[in-house]
Formats: sequence, structure tokens, C-alpha cells
Amino acid sequence: MSPRAWSATLILAVIGAFSLSVWLGSVDLTIRETLAAFTGRGDTSIRQIVVELRAPRAVLAILVGGGLALAGAVFQALLRNPLAEPYILGISGGAATGAVLALALGLAVSHSWALPIAAFVGALLAITLVLRVAAAADDRVDVRVLLLAGVVVGAFFTACLSFVLSISDARTVRSAILWMMGSLAGADWVTVMTVALYTLPATLVLIGLARPLNLMAIGEETAGYLGTNVERVKKVAYVVASLLTAAGVAATGIIGFVGLIVPHGVRLVVGADYRMLLPLSFLAGAVFLTLADVVARTMLSPIEVPIGVITALVGVPLFLLLLRRSMGSTSWW
Repeated sequence: MSPRAWSATLILAVIGAFSLSVWLGSVDLTIRETLAAFTGRGDTSIRQIVVELRAPRAVLAILVGGGLALAGAVFQALLRNPLAEPYILGISGGAATGAVLALALGLAVSHSWALPIAAFVGALLAITLVLRVAAAADDRVDVRVLLLAGVVVGAFFTACLSFVLSISDARTVRSAILWMMGSLAGADWVTVMTVALYTLPATLVLIGLARPLNLMAIGEETAGYLGTNVERVKKVAYVVASLLTAAGVAATGIIGFVGLIVPHGVRLVVGADYRMLLPLSFLAGAVFLTLADVVARTMLSPIEVPIGVITALVGVPLFLLLLRRSMGSTSWW
């Protein structure tokens, strides 16, 4: 199919995934009841379930899934590493440390907004430290230095996280582990609007970097000759993609594999042209996470499985399949 056909297909898939998400759940609803709820008719309790619980959850899944997939595609381009994903530079460690501190101090109990804010602040701290460490080594944004800085900062926050968990009570440890597995259960329209304020502008900025990223894929020196400010592009791409990831993590916890496998799958279909790869990665990530959330809610209903577990269970075999296809050989099996 042509890129336009893939775009239309994925847009329809996003609409379909959203429809499934608001229809399916622990409470069985008919299609007619679901449609009536959106038009303001029908039973009040059903409208509450559809409009106030399921709809914001579905929209949040679209925003976070799309944002993680887009950030993953940008990091893979920026770091020239096919295994790069949104958490590779220590963002998840910083966010987890902030969230666990909020839980350990009891802030999340008295203030519902404390947990996402603490996670976001922790992610911002990780982003700042990585940039500072990388800048101390070289004024330019060297990919190797950036990766090493990410590893060091990630290890530091992992140690902090382990320390806090080791001195916390069992309830705090359980809450922290569940948060780190990821969940969309707390979604409401306020959360959706907050995440949208970060995600939508960041998405436009990153998609706007498609042409410079295409030139940089040829070579940084060549891109510079063709008028691209390489260092500026790398800094903007890193900061914006990191903030996009931080917003998603703060709202839903750490959800893995979305930013790793989705860009790979899209790249195999449409190629490495970032003008198509970036927007299609956003759409594909939105579909993937929304459907994963539907499975998480319905697989063992009324028990909800952490969405990070679902993305990992689906992501591992999908990644192996994509790897097999990209190698063009079955001998490694």
C-alpha cells in the first residue's frame, strides 16, 4: 500500500480502537447503549461509565501510546540505535524515583495530584542530568556520550529507587510496583487535557523535524552542508521527545515496548522516510496501546491486568517477528 493508504488505514484503526475501548469493559453494554450515552440519552449510570470513565481512558491511551511510539522513533533516529526506546536515557528511572518518593512520604494518599507531579519532576531531573553530563564531556551532542550519560543517570536513579523501596513498608512497595507496571485506570478528562497540552505541541515539533532527521540519516556532515543546524536539531529532538515521554509516564506509569516495537513495525512497512515514519508511528502507537488497554481490562474481568504486562507479553513475540523479518532469514531460529 502507498503511504497515503497506510495513513487512512491507521486513522480508521484509531477510530476503531477508540470505539472498542468505550464499548468493552467489565460492565457489558450494547452498541446502542454506548452510542446513546454519547448523545446524552439513555441511562445515567451508563452515561457515567461511557463518558466519564471509558472515553477519557481511551483518549489517554491514544495520546500516551502515540507519544511513546513517536518518541521511540525519534530516539532511534537521534541515537542511531535500533534498540533505542523512550526510556533509554534514564527518564523512567527518574520518574519512578519521584513517584516512589511521593508514595513513601504519603503524599499520594492526601493529594491525588502528588504522584503524577512527582513522577514528572523526577523525569525532568533525569533529563537535566543527562544533558549536563553530556555537555560537561563535550559542547556538542555526541551520541556516544549521550548514551553513556543516560546509562549513568539511569543507574543512579535505580540505586535511589532501590534504597527508598528497601526502607518502605509493604503497602508502599506494592503500590510502587503496580505503578511501575503502568495503568490507565486513573484517567479522567483533567488528566487527558494535561497530557494533551504536552503531547500535541511536542508531536507537531517532532514531526516538523522529519526533514532534518532524514538529512542526518545520510550523515551529519552532509546535513550540515545542506543547511541543517545539526547540534540544534539534536538538542531540540532530545528535549522535546524526553518531555513527551515524561508526560506519558507521569500520567500512566512506565509502559514498555510501545516505543521500541511500533517504530520498527512502521519502518518495515513504509521505509525510513521520517516524513511518513513519524506521523504513522504516532497513529500505530495509539492503536497498539488502546487495544492493549482493552485486553488488560477484559482478559480477566473484573480484575484488571497492568497494561505494562500486556504490552510486554505482546511486544516480545512481535519484536522477535519483526527482527526475523528485518533479517530476511529464518536461520537464526
